[in-house]
Amino acid sequence: MFCTESSLSRLDFTQWSLFAKLENDEELKAAIFKMTYRGSRSSGTCVETTTIKPEEIGEDLVSRDDVFDTTYREKAGPKPPRKLVWRNVILMLLLHVGALYGFFLIPAAKFHTLAFSIICFMFSALGVTAGAHRLWSHRSYKASLPLRIFLAVSNSMAFQNDIYEWVRDHRGHHKYSETDADPHNALRGFFFAHIGWLLQRKHPDVLEKGRKLDLRDIEADGVVMFQRSHYKKSILVMCFIMPTLVPWYFWGESLYVAFYVPCLLRYALVLNATWLVNSAAHMFGNRPYDKTINPRENSLVALGAIGEGFHNYHHTFPYDYAASEFGERYNLTTCFIDLMCLLGLASDCKSVSKETIMARRMRTGDGSHRSG
Repeated sequence: MFCTESSLSRLDFTQWSLFAKLENDEELKAAIFKMTYRGSRSSGTCVETTTIKPEEIGEDLVSRDDVFDTTYREKAGPKPPRKLVWRNVILMLLLHVGALYGFFLIPAAKFHTLAFSIICFMFSALGVTAGAHRLWSHRSYKASLPLRIFLAVSNSMAFQNDIYEWVRDHRGHHKYSETDADPHNALRGFFFAHIGWLLQRKHPDVLEKGRKLDLRDIEADGVVMFQRSHYKKSILVMCFIMPTLVPWYFWGESLYVAFYVPCLLRYALVLNATWLVNSAAHMFGNRPYDKTINPRENSLVALGAIGEGFHNYHHTFPYDYAASEFGERYNLTTCFIDLMCLLGLASDCKSVSKETIMARRMRTGDGSHRSG
């Protein structure tokens, strides 16, 4: 059940929890935890969930750590000095030089190789969007064991850190959005939000707050922890060896073209499509749902990131499995999840009612909404 903040009788989740603590009433605290606060820094919605039980961790735990923390305050004084991670700088430079070279090799590639490159792009992108993001970071739907294994394997092909680390950073991004504790704070500029955050040491607040995030549900997921334990081997096979050897072995593509096109070029494109959500979708576009937050609606980013560009909506309603008001429109990730539901591999997709969306749009939107 979704509801507006008015149903909380002007007491937010923190106040209710404090009241329960003062009263030392375990039954009252359990009732309060059934109502989990959701929304942006200015106003919010809430979603009614069942009380968390130990046996449910890793199955249907609704995260409270993807909600903006209004109590966080940046430390006064000068910012810590920037410390470049030269290994990352060199590797990213080499990757993008290789990807650029791969782009010029496209005319030399066989049709099957180009088709395979697109398939690898989609496969690896889904490991991020449907997997690390909508399933594991936000628990916006349930996935069966076979689907979770599929998404973990595809996530390894994407090579954007293991699922555990990706979820930790993303929940921190939502909880401390556009502050020093946000891993890719867009207020530090386009380049930092896009790739710069990976080329330097993290801000001390990112490390401090990241250690305090509740990741019990991720730690209880055997698929996630298995991937984490075998991550280096999995990325070597899925991100580099498999995309290179398949075209060479099955249709006689040269190893040279196979390495630069479906391997390096495809990998760089998936990375940049994801990074554009952190950079462009936080800077360019309208804010029809909440004008007080930075994330924007950006259709071009949505196309490149297979549905992840409706970012003002997503930061306003992070628990919606579609990450958009308009369902499957420009949203291949939502199409994929819907297909998995039809096949019985996914279920319990969380969504927001049209009435709740309309009320929020009228209350905090910038007036730029276009009807779907």
